[in-house]
Amino acid sequence: MRKNSIYKLLLGGALPFLLVSCFAAKDYERPELEEISEELYRTDNLPQDSLSMAVISWKEIFTDPILKNHIEEGLENNIDIRIAIQQMLAAEAYVKQGKASYFPTLNAGPAVSHQILSPNSQFGSFFDGSITQYDVTGNLSWEADIWGKIRSNDRAFTAAYLQSEAAHKAVKTQLIANIASNYYQLLSLDEQLRIAEQTLENRESSLETTEALKTAGNVTEVGVQQTKAQLHTAEALVVQLKNQIRLLENSLSILLGEGPQEIERTELSKQNIITPLNTGVPSQLLRNRPDVIAAEYGLINAFELTNAARANFYPSLTLTASGGFQSLELDKLLNANSLFANLGASLLQPIINKRQIRTQYEVSQAQQQQALLNFKQAILVAGREVSDALSNYKASTERKNILENEYEAYSKASDFSEELLNNGLVNYLEVLTARENALNSRLNLISAEYNKLNSIVNLYKALGGGWQ
Repeated sequence: MRKNSIYKLLLGGALPFLLVSCFAAKDYERPELEEISEELYRTDNLPQDSLSMAVISWKEIFTDPILKNHIEEGLENNIDIRIAIQQMLAAEAYVKQGKASYFPTLNAGPAVSHQILSPNSQFGSFFDGSITQYDVTGNLSWEADIWGKIRSNDRAFTAAYLQSEAAHKAVKTQLIANIASNYYQLLSLDEQLRIAEQTLENRESSLETTEALKTAGNVTEVGVQQTKAQLHTAEALVVQLKNQIRLLENSLSILLGEGPQEIERTELSKQNIITPLNTGVPSQLLRNRPDVIAAEYGLINAFELTNAARANFYPSLTLTASGGFQSLELDKLLNANSLFANLGASLLQPIINKRQIRTQYEVSQAQQQQALLNFKQAILVAGREVSDALSNYKASTERKNILENEYEAYSKASDFSEELLNNGLVNYLEVLTARENALNSRLNLISAEYNKLNSIVNLYKALGGGWQ
């Protein structure tokens, strides 16, 4: 009998620990994602390398000192950056709350109560119809984290903070790319404006020449009017480019956290990105892309909240204590005879609660699956953006080389047509066509140079560069 009693005692003592091991909160493990493979993005355009350009600081990627100053100014003053910082501070406050959940709750304070009693009641005849009681009481309550609910909530808060931190890095990466892209586009518009203004001067001179040729009988009034039309086309192009420059300056000013103003800048010909365009291996996106990092922390947060929701099915153990002073007379309140104390422990098992716990658990499971899908989607989008940036870089490089040859041919054709016109060997329409083709080709070549620079910026951002 004694042995049976001992066995029962040991079994009863071990049972809670066995239950804890079965139902305690699980640890997060990164899901196996089939999409994380060597085929996540296309790298047939550039060779893969174990070192990604994303780990290089933006200060080394961008060599223009004025652009660097603009980026630093934007990182300090941009409104989106400042909002992200405030979101981090709010998440950090929740982390502190999660850490404090392990500690007991303590409340203390004085109180006074006045009760009017019925003379016919049990106590009314003893207390002359009323009672006034004075209290100074402290209450202590502590919940034992048997099932890991508090730990899970703590981890969820931590994951939410790390998610906000990664979101801040994502905003930083996007901001740097936007400033660089706008800056390069501004330089390309400056170059196009310079070409347009130069063309305008040349066409003003050509108009004078055409009018002289008409007087000499070499061209007709049609040639004069066509030259005027080309002059007006150049004037309209100058107005359009100046307006685009002003609008782009306004947009860039907002990125810098300032009101619309003129933007200091250099020239397009001075821009040169010499950093090797290494993409690294696809798995590096998991630690380089801030949005992918944020998506995984969102999954961890949902996973831990599911843990906490599961723990609500099991009983909660709460220890309570209260003590202080109680007296019917105020002058005797702090007397040793007024001291009192209460100790208690409760084990509360939810049974029927209008399905609230079951609903909360099912919702948390659905939200966890949603977070998992968001994580997968972030990875796939990252792979697509890298592939797009690589393709754009290859296309813009090839297009720039082709347009250089095209412009050289159109430029020679324009020069030859002018010479032939002066010798009366071609009509004026061929000259006008050659001039227009040369101008458009030159403008397209400048756009191609911008597209090449912008594709490098997009590749750097797609790989997760900028926040390091």
